[in-house]
Order: sequence, then structure tokens, then C-alpha cells
Amino acid sequence: MGILKRDVSAKSGRGAVTIIARGNHLKGDMDVSGKIHVDGIFEGNIESADDITIGRHGVVRGRISARHVNVSGVLEGDLCCASLHIEKGGQVRAIVLSDCLSIDPQGCFLGERRLQHVPAQLEYHPVSSVAQDDDVLDYALIGALPDRITLSREKD
Repeated sequence: MGILKRDVSAKSGRGAVTIIARGNHLKGDMDVSGKIHVDGIFEGNIESADDITIGRHGVVRGRISARHVNVSGVLEGDLCCASLHIEKGGQVRAIVLSDCLSIDPQGCFLGERRLQHVPAQLEYHPVSSVAQDDDVLDYALIGALPDRITLSREKD
């Protein structure tokens, strides 16, 4: 008695979910049409038009491009997404290109975040090509700022 039919398509009408389970270690590049949940280790690049979730035990090292990314585990590398949410215990060490970033208390973000869509009035213009008005922000001054600023309270 057969359970599977030969003429049935493997494609489903619903979006598929790709799961990399805890204990699995994958290397390479993935181009996925549906959602992805990672609780194992993945090293490489992931392209998805949908959402990616990195579970508590998940580790992703590489370049990710997705719609929404939710991190409870570890993400290291480059990320391009519409929104990134780092949950409690989540760690992101990456260069992030995202319009929306949220971090729960005890979530960790170490890296750089850039907006995907920069409003026209905030676009970078070299000082030489910008009229010297009082209303124009001089971006050359930003490069002159120190890398680290330490605040301390003076004792009276």
C-alpha cells in the first residue's frame, strides 16, 4: 500500500520553513524562498525574501539578506534587512544595513548600523560641493570626532 502519489507536486501553496536544527553545522550559500530558522551553526551567505530567525542555540557567520531578522543566538558578519530585532541573550556583531533596529534589554549589538533609505536632506555631500549655509550640516566635522567619549562626573 503506497502513501505517496507520483503525480503530486512537492511545492506547497504555503510558504516553506527551512530549519537548521541544533547539532547541525552547515557551510555554503543558501538562496531560500521561505522563512529560515537556525538553531545549529551556519557559515556562509543566506539570501531570503522572507524572515530569518536565529534561535537561542543558533550561530550564523556570514552575509545575510532578508526581510526581517530576529536574533536570540549569535550573528556575525554583514546583514541587509528591513528590520532587525535582537532579543534577550541575542548577540549581533555585524555591519547592519536596516531601517528598523530594536534591542531588548540584555541583548547585545556590536558593530555599525546604516539606514537603507537615507532621506535626501541627509545624504553625504563633500564640503567642497555644499554651499556654506548655517542650515547645512557639515559632515566633514563628523570625521573629526573622537572614536570614544568617556563621561565622568566631577566631584565638587
